[in-house]
Amino acid sequence: MTRTRRLKRWALILLGSSAVLLVPWMVVLALTLPTRTEVHNWSLAWIGLDVLMALGCAATAVLGLRGDARARLTASATASVAVLDAWFDLTTSPVGTELAVAVGSAVAEAGLAAACVFLALSKGRHGEPASR
Repeated sequence: MTRTRRLKRWALILLGSSAVLLVPWMVVLALTLPTRTEVHNWSLAWIGLDVLMALGCAATAVLGLRGDARARLTASATASVAVLDAWFDLTTSPVGTELAVAVGSAVAEAGLAAACVFLALSKGRHGEPASR
């Protein structure tokens, strides 16, 4: 087995172990976290997610238009940020108008995430193999 394959195998074992170890941690959090809290820098946190999403979209567009295979990586990361943003939009909005706005935003972010996943899984421009 080559060194790269061994490293990949250990990385996958680490990821699988992390998934298993996160289950009891989630139980601890579910039992101990307060249902309400005061958050400092709330606007900075939300703006930060949007900045990450904008940078990810820009990087993916620039790299993708250049035919650079790294666009698949930025697309994947951007999809994750979009899903994260949608999750927090929905779970932190009170029932009513704010939740309706959050649902609309989450639908748009889900569309962005879907486009990013499509790009992350697709080959290079016009069906050509992605460049290296």
